[in-house]
Amino acid sequence: MRIKFLGAASTVTGSFYVIDTEKVRFALDCGMFQGAKAIAERNYGAFSVEPKSIEFLILSHAHIDHSGLIPKLCKAGFKGPIYCSSVTEELCQVMLPDSAHIQEFEVKRKNRKLSRIDKVPLEPIYTIQDALNSLYQFVSLNYDEVHEVAEGVELRLRDAGHILGSCITELWIEEGEDKTKLVYSGDIGHGDQPFVKNPTVIEEADYLLIESTYGNRKHQEMTDRSERLKQIIDDTMNRGGNLIIPSFAVERTQDLLYDLSILHSQGRLDPSIAVYIDSPLAIAATEIFEHNQALYDQKTIDMVKNGFHPLKSPYLKFSRTQEDSMRLNKITGNAIIISASGMCEAGRIKHHLKYNLWRPECTILFVGYQAEGTLGRRILDGEKMVTIHGEQVIVKARIENIQAYSAHADQTALMDWLGNFSSKLKTVFIVHGEEKAQKVFAELIENELHIPTDIPTWLEEVALKQIEVVQPIQIISGTQEAKLPSHDWSEALAAEEIYLRVRGKLNQLFEARYDNAQYEKLIEELKELEYQLNNSYS
Repeated sequence: MRIKFLGAASTVTGSFYVIDTEKVRFALDCGMFQGAKAIAERNYGAFSVEPKSIEFLILSHAHIDHSGLIPKLCKAGFKGPIYCSSVTEELCQVMLPDSAHIQEFEVKRKNRKLSRIDKVPLEPIYTIQDALNSLYQFVSLNYDEVHEVAEGVELRLRDAGHILGSCITELWIEEGEDKTKLVYSGDIGHGDQPFVKNPTVIEEADYLLIESTYGNRKHQEMTDRSERLKQIIDDTMNRGGNLIIPSFAVERTQDLLYDLSILHSQGRLDPSIAVYIDSPLAIAATEIFEHNQALYDQKTIDMVKNGFHPLKSPYLKFSRTQEDSMRLNKITGNAIIISASGMCEAGRIKHHLKYNLWRPECTILFVGYQAEGTLGRRILDGEKMVTIHGEQVIVKARIENIQAYSAHADQTALMDWLGNFSSKLKTVFIVHGEEKAQKVFAELIENELHIPTDIPTWLEEVALKQIEVVQPIQIISGTQEAKLPSHDWSEALAAEEIYLRVRGKLNQLFEARYDNAQYEKLIEELKELEYQLNNSYS
């Protein structure tokens, strides 16, 4: 069995893992890359595996960094079923066409500029029709049921506690007389969140792919977040400004509404403050949340049974149309505007930032992860001048961040979840995280749980269990070939691991050929791997 790490490897976005067994090829997630230009441009390239060769896909949840390239995959020839939870299927019915709409809108805007300088127009990654076509391939499965999805492959989806409908994937794969259990965490929730249940405990696996978004950080206490939210609201309104909250449409927006509704019900929030949800996608997602009450955690179920639904506040206003959104730009104070996208890369939030970032009486509040290179990350990191829709905007608004709204498990929660495995994991593959977070997390796992870890690089391919006898290769300088000692399988395994890392680095080298600094760094890393590889054959 082999795993190809084609996304969310040494980066947070673009989750896409292709698994080859003796009899079948399938994929876990197919997400969009977000962040710095060099990362986002990966969305436009051809897939490094033939989409027609993939027999089925398992989708962990609806977030665009996990689902956003599914329409492109289907357009390129993938015809198989897409297995997911029923809520994930329902959310993708609004999220994927919305993603396509944003792409079409942004490309149209950019093409107007390109036409003025006689340049070749751009094409969207996929169209609304492509997104709609892909939805016919979705097949929803119930939590906790085992399904044979291909010869020698059994699947069970478990609740990941990240967003409504999010899944941990359990796979049992037969090859010859061996049966291997592979678990993919998807995104793990940190527990005790509104609406969603806590992540399902998994106790056995041979290999694990685990996210590491917050592998080097701990969140603020959940009990403090509504108090901190109230402080920021009061401070902003006292200064006469607006509170602008870039928020992911699914889960983060609903969590904010939950806390705002509680504060209103307690009489602790001025009823004159207007609360706007300015995102058609967030509005649609909220409606999906409303009619999936059976999946709520017990605390929220009890709340609804007692006549209080946290998503149905009388103080809440929905901005559904473009005209509704444009009218918000004329509001100078006493308003809370929650808008997407959560990383400020597209959508209506960019307009609200353009009209409020330069005003010192306003506040921009971040409540979710900001990937490297995104507009949200640059603002959060303290840039004093940013470009929005081709115009420079000075940053004078107060910038705040409440990490406790993150739907991701922090370092402590990830380690607690990992600690439930009673069987010895052979390897933990650390994915979906920035390099510094992954390294800290890997060291913690190895030191405290004594489990081997691997941090795959983008496009790297790793073999599980089988050992390939490979010859040493010439990377930078000339080397002498040598035979691998057939009796020493530990050395063989170590050599193969180094060899596969070399292949990943060589792919990265090709991608970095126009970035001198990155190119030189990779050359040095390859020289070190060459040294290690040659020593493994000595």
